[in-house]
Amino acid sequence: MPRNVSPARRHTGRSRLFRVAAAFGVLAALGGYLTVQYVSGSRVTEGCTVESADGSAGQGRTYRLSPEQASNAATISAVGTSRGMPERAVTIALATALQESGLRNIEHGDRDSLGLFQQRPSQGWGTEKQILDPVYSAGEFYRNLAEVPGYSRLPLTVAAQRVQRSGFPQAYAKHEPDAALLAAALTGRTPAALNCTPPRTTAAKADAAKVRAELVRAFGKDVLPAERPSARRDGKGAAGASATAARTVSVPVRAARASGGGDAPRRGWELAHWAVARSEALHLDEVAYAGRVWKAGEGWRTVGTDGADGKGSGTGEVRIGLAP
Repeated sequence: MPRNVSPARRHTGRSRLFRVAAAFGVLAALGGYLTVQYVSGSRVTEGCTVESADGSAGQGRTYRLSPEQASNAATISAVGTSRGMPERAVTIALATALQESGLRNIEHGDRDSLGLFQQRPSQGWGTEKQILDPVYSAGEFYRNLAEVPGYSRLPLTVAAQRVQRSGFPQAYAKHEPDAALLAAALTGRTPAALNCTPPRTTAAKADAAKVRAELVRAFGKDVLPAERPSARRDGKGAAGASATAARTVSVPVRAARASGGGDAPRRGWELAHWAVARSEALHLDEVAYAGRVWKAGEGWRTVGTDGADGKGSGTGEVRIGLAP
C-alpha cells in the first residue's frame, strides 16, 4: 500500500527545499558580483601598497595597508623628518605603532592607553585630546626616542622599548621588515613606491586650504612659501585663479633637515608619497613629481618632465591635484 505523507511533513520538505534554493541563489549572486568586479577592473580593493626591489635575492617585497593606516604612517614619517630624525628613527616609530595600534588611531587600550602609540595620560604623555592627535603623539614619541643614547645603533626592539616600556618588549621586532619598507618609501628614498586606491566616490569636497594646513601641521610652516599680500589684492590670487589652478596645490621641494640639506629629490618623493597616502582623507585625485604622475585608481605613470601633456612636473615642486 502506498504510504500517506502527512501535510506537516510535506510542508517541512518544501521549506527545506526553499532554504537550499535561497542559499544557492545568494551564492550565485555573490559569485556574479565578484566576477563583474574582476572583469571590470574594480577587483582592486580600496587600499594602499608599498613595493620595493630591496628584498632578498633581488626579489621585490610588497606590504599592503588600509588608507587609514597609510595616512597615519605618512604623518608619523613627516613629523620625524621635519624634526631632523633619520630614516632609522622613522622605522622604529612605524614598527612601534604597528605593534601598539596596527597604525590605527584607536580610542582605547590597556588601562588608559590611547592612540597610535598607546600613550597614557596618567604617565605624562599628554591629555587624551593631545594623544589622539597623530601629529602630537608622533612628536612625543620622537622626543623621547631622541633622548635614548645611540638609539640608531640599538636593535629596533630595544630602542622602542626604551621609549614605550611595554610588557612585551620583543613584540616590536616582528614589524621591522614592514616598517623599514614603509620608511624607505615615506622618507622618499624609494621613488614611486607607494600607491593608493581611495574610494571612487565621497560625500566630502576637496579643500585646498585644508591640504595646505595639513602640510604645515605635518612638515612645519616652512614647507609652503608665504603667500604674497599682492597676490590677494591684484586679482591673481585664489579668487582670480583659473579653475585648474584653484584645484592644485604646488609644494616647492627643498631638502629635508634629515638629509643634511643635500637631497632635494628625496624630499620631493617624501612629499609626493605623503600626498598619495593622504589621498582619501584629503580627497586628492592626482600627484605629480619628477616626470611621474599618480592618479587615483590608476597608480603611477611616467609622463616626462617637460609638462608637454599638462601633467608633468619637474623636481622643483610637487603638484597635488584635488578631486573634482
